[in-house]
Amino acid sequence: MIDDSVNYDYIIRYIRSVIPESTGFLKELEEFAAENQVPISQPETIKLIEVLIKFGRCEKVLEVGSAIGYSAIRMIGAGAGKVDTIELNHEAAVFAEKNFARAGFSDRIKLFEGDANDILPELAQNKNNKYDMIFIDAAKAQYNSFFEPCFSMLRHGGLLISDNVLYKGMTATDDLVLHRKRTIVKRLREYIKMLCEHERLETAVLPLGDGVALSIKR
Repeated sequence: MIDDSVNYDYIIRYIRSVIPESTGFLKELEEFAAENQVPISQPETIKLIEVLIKFGRCEKVLEVGSAIGYSAIRMIGAGAGKVDTIELNHEAAVFAEKNFARAGFSDRIKLFEGDANDILPELAQNKNNKYDMIFIDAAKAQYNSFFEPCFSMLRHGGLLISDNVLYKGMTATDDLVLHRKRTIVKRLREYIKMLCEHERLETAVLPLGDGVALSIKR
């Protein structure tokens, strides 16, 4: 039986309180993101990704949605050998490239600038292009269109991580859905349903951060 009395706000605050604070350049990026309202991975989400990279020994990672390059830098720092990342916004892509250089990871992170709906199929054309982990953290309304090329490039036993799938709780209940967000919520619900029912995926949806779906390719 589900206990609806659980207050997840307290739980998230507690989890964040026990995660060691970032220092140095990572701290600088977090402060920049907060000051400029740039969306980056939440502390508990990026910590989960780091643990999964270490646990799965993920050598090659694909990220959809670079922003300022924060999560790609964290993934390399966690042990990923190479990260390919896609960013639509030109200014963000330029800034991310500078951040990769400052972190000393320019030779291990490759940024593709443009629309993921164009870039992903191009990457997927190379049948030898396989990833141990794929992290989708871009336009939520586009997750369904990102899926097929991402799935084709995910190796057997590889991990697909889809961030922000609960979307401030709106995906879980109509009571929270804002009128202007109905289309996004509808598409996210369709996406989650597809992940959970896909015959070649084993999926768990976690109420962590803004909602994370973890899917293993069977």
